[in-house]
Amino acid sequence: MSIRDVYIVDAVRTPIGRFGGALSAVRPDDLAAHVVRALVDRVPALDPARIDDVYFGDANGAGEDNRDVARMAVLLAGLPTSVPGVTVNRLCGSGLEAVIQAARAIAVGDASVAVAGGVESMSRAPWVLQKPERAFPAAHQQLHSTTLGWRMTNPRMPAEWTVSLGEGAELVADKHALTREQQDAFALASHRKAAEAWGKGLYDGEVVPYPGVDLARDECIRDTTSMEALAKLKPSFRSEGGTVTAGNASPLNDGAAALLLVDEEGLRETGREPLARIRASAVTGIEPQLFGLGPVEAVRRALEKAGRSFADLTTFELNEAFAAQSLGCLAEWPELDPEIVNPRGGAIAIGHPLGASGARLAGAVAHQLAAAGSGTGLAALCIGVGQGLALVLER
Repeated sequence: MSIRDVYIVDAVRTPIGRFGGALSAVRPDDLAAHVVRALVDRVPALDPARIDDVYFGDANGAGEDNRDVARMAVLLAGLPTSVPGVTVNRLCGSGLEAVIQAARAIAVGDASVAVAGGVESMSRAPWVLQKPERAFPAAHQQLHSTTLGWRMTNPRMPAEWTVSLGEGAELVADKHALTREQQDAFALASHRKAAEAWGKGLYDGEVVPYPGVDLARDECIRDTTSMEALAKLKPSFRSEGGTVTAGNASPLNDGAAALLLVDEEGLRETGREPLARIRASAVTGIEPQLFGLGPVEAVRRALEKAGRSFADLTTFELNEAFAAQSLGCLAEWPELDPEIVNPRGGAIAIGHPLGASGARLAGAVAHQLAAAGSGTGLAALCIGVGQGLALVLER
């Protein structure tokens, strides 16, 4: 069996909304449907019935996104009912996992045309109540927020594995002796690059605002922030000696993203020149509390599979879950030029809607390669509970 080439024809995303912000009144299945519909509308030569499957990442799935949000997006977007959909969950890497699974299906001939993406509404993530162990409990029962992080943790898990995500970032800062000032400077650069990219219209070709919502650009970008303003923020996870703050970490967000993937036959049907070609991917595991360093080995393996090195990269989208986590990864890639990382800003400024972020990163790399005309790009994320995921694209 021959392996087929897989191409990204187009990629779109919503502006990323802040927690409780402009997109908080929009259901996650509606966010997903919006980007699917917008993506299909941008390729009018393609009959939507030709879509073999829709893959969507969704990290929480505990609320309005609970009933296979990929299939719900297909139906709400008005695609033919013959188009199936599957929802995948690799936590923060879910959107990129969806892209990888769609690409894999096309590569082995199981599909010719697929949509891949991701969605998350952290604003609308519900509280959940476990069923009591016996009927009619007399004591109070606990509600668990499904917005982010550990809940209903298995007591058999070692305590060091189940620290908060922020404490995990502090552990990475400890490991690499990262100062508060280094982390704040990284965060400031993220905001400045994102604001500059929006000002230059670099996101105009990929962002599709949600109808009826007054949100034209990513809501968490702070154009006027400064080192002085960031320095005033208190550490969020360690009262003594902490370095991780709300200012040098990604916020809680709402948003969705989608990409159109095809083989050679599907490409001819679209009548389009592809943005990029998918070259290789890799996933790895690490100790859960050091999840922030998950991308380190995944990136190395993906590049090795692609027959490429750090020197070959022209752009690299690394998800900024925390400044400490990103700086820790960069410290372990001394061969990498940090100037090519997140050239249009990262998640600290843009936002991190969990299930959507990986698809946003893949789409961003594809658009950047298309703008450059050629090159090799990479998208990677750290993942809670200790994993890393990476994807290599080429043009």
